[in-house]
Amino acid sequence: QVQLVESGGGLVQAGGSLRLSCAASGRTFSVYAMGWFRQAPGKERDFVAAINWSAGGATAYADSVKGRFTISRDNAKNTAYLQMNSLSPEDTAVYYCAGTRRFPVAVDRNKYDYWGQGTQVTVSS
Repeated sequence: QVQLVESGGGLVQAGGSLRLSCAASGRTFSVYAMGWFRQAPGKERDFVAAINWSAGGATAYADSVKGRFTISRDNAKNTAYLQMNSLSPEDTAVYYCAGTRRFPVAVDRNKYDYWGQGTQVTVSS
């Protein structure tokens, strides 16, 4: 099993930045890629970004965050990051970290095997 723990959420004003972290523990060698998803109240859990855990680190982003968010990873620390810049109130949501052992990079939440508990991000106008 793999355990994922997110941190770094909080309250920020529009235009501000936050960096989320996702620390993985357990059988981390089985993780092929990591992803970030978010869920606003009353809405589905949507894809934000994903990164392959291997050398090269191929990435994927939702159109809504391209150019503003950057996903990265530190293999030595088994940690993935999501740098979020130019935040707007529409980015307010609970952000979840996820890991997949089956796919190199995935945007479909059903392709992820491990999930964190989530961290709240609130952007005020």
